[in-house]
Order: sequence, then structure tokens, then C-alpha cells
Amino acid sequence: MTFTSLTLSDQQFLTGDKGGTEVLLGGVLSLPPGKGKVPVVILQHGSGGVGANITYWQRQFNQVGIATFAVDGFSGRGITSTATDQAQLGRLNFVLDDYRAGALLARQARIDPGKILLMGFSRGGQASLYAALERFDRRWKSQDFQFAGYLSFYPDCSITFREQDQVVAKPLRVYHGLADNYDPYSRCEGYFATLKQQGADLGVHTYPHAEHGFDSPYAWSPVVVAQGSQTVRDCRIAENARGELINQQTGKVFSYQDSCVVLGPRVGPDAEATRQATRDVLEEVKAIVK
Repeated sequence: MTFTSLTLSDQQFLTGDKGGTEVLLGGVLSLPPGKGKVPVVILQHGSGGVGANITYWQRQFNQVGIATFAVDGFSGRGITSTATDQAQLGRLNFVLDDYRAGALLARQARIDPGKILLMGFSRGGQASLYAALERFDRRWKSQDFQFAGYLSFYPDCSITFREQDQVVAKPLRVYHGLADNYDPYSRCEGYFATLKQQGADLGVHTYPHAEHGFDSPYAWSPVVVAQGSQTVRDCRIAENARGELINQQTGKVFSYQDSCVVLGPRVGPDAEATRQATRDVLEEVKAIVK
């Protein structure tokens, strides 16, 4: 299935500037057996593109009667991976892509339009986390449908957006490894505390020894250093009133050339964390769509 989206700079997204480049994106809809309407989970990949964990989650959901729609946010844009060059694509493009994918699914005959969930990983997890912002929802998402829930795996929380504590009144769930040094959980703790204080329906699951990308089905693979991959774990970035993302350490517009950007974070599977996260996800998704 294909749908149109826009390729935008982050400033364009943040200011509501719809003057980006139109792009045709694709996704794979995987349906469980049967003829009735079913819930669906949009799966949004990370910086490495559509990987083996997407196939893993497709299977997990389909086995319990839930459809999946695996979005490819790269191929239609001529991108293979952003891991070593994150500047190729603004961080917020995936939010718009996921809104467009949800609107597409809401019109599909086999999909229950009231039971569309969004689940993302890493760069995609950042998108699924911040797609819940009321401000983004109002400005960019079709109001013909609403996500039933948002699930975010090991997101990057290094950017502070304006009005980010105002989220839609739907379940928001996070799954993060405490050994992650790519997108460290510690960068999210303050934001999550604020959301809880504001009364958000936020649930957070942490896995003590899990690294970034821990839900890879290749459980026998070692944890490795992702040579050349960029991480903003040491950066403090905040949106200003003009929709610019400012490096708080320099006072200037953030760039991936800034000294706070470091290379070589770890990635790798954790079989036990994957088993536990699978139980956690399926239990919560079933509760949301029951």
C-alpha cells in the first residue's frame, strides 16, 4: 500500500509550513486470518530502515488477531539509512508519515478505525512518542481518526519541544533498556515525570541489561559498537519560538556537526528483555483494543 507524505525540515514541521516536497511512501499491511474488522498497529522503523525486528513484531501481533502496517519512511525518499548521517532527514518527518498512514488505514475495509495504534523504534520511537503531542496532532493529523494508543521503544528524548507536556488523552507506553547508550533512558526520565504530573496515561517499562535495539530476533548476535553512528545523547536541544532547534550549549541552531554529537554507540539483542517486552506489549495492546 502507498500513501503520500511530505519531506519537511524540522522547522517547517514545527511552524506548520506545508511547503515541503511531496513524497510517495509505501507500507506492508499484514492481516490475521478472517473477514471481520481488526485492530492494527503501525510499525515505524528506526535509523537503519526496516529491519528484522519489524518482521518479529508483525508475527507477534498477527498471531493474536491484530494487523500490522509496516511503514517504510526511507525508500520513497531515496534513503537507505540515516544512522551515520542523521541530517539526511528531519527527525519529525516520521510523525507526519505516521499520521498519514493512520488516515489511510482508517479507510481500509478490514481495519477497525477506532483501534489504530502507533508503535515505533529508536528514531521511529521518538516519532511515536511525540506524535501524541496535542499541538502536532491538531496541526498535522486528520481529525477523522484518532490513535488508540502510542508505543515507543527506546526513543531519543534529547529535544525539548514547546508544549510537549500537553498530550492527547490516550495510552502512552514506553519500553527502554537501561544499558542503552545510544538513546539513554536517563534523557527521558525528566520528561516522563512531567507527563505523569500532568496526568498523562503514561506507562514505562525498563529492562535492566538491555541495549539499544534489544528486540532484534537475532538473539545469538553480540552487542556491537555501531561504528560511525551518530548519537545526540550528550546534546541539550530545545525548540525556540521560531521553530528552530537550538543547541543549549552553544546558543546556536543545532547541527550534527556540533561537538555534543558523538559516534559509536552500542546496539544489540537481549533475548530475555525481548521476551519480557513482548509479554508487556501484547498485554497492554490487548487491553487497549478490547
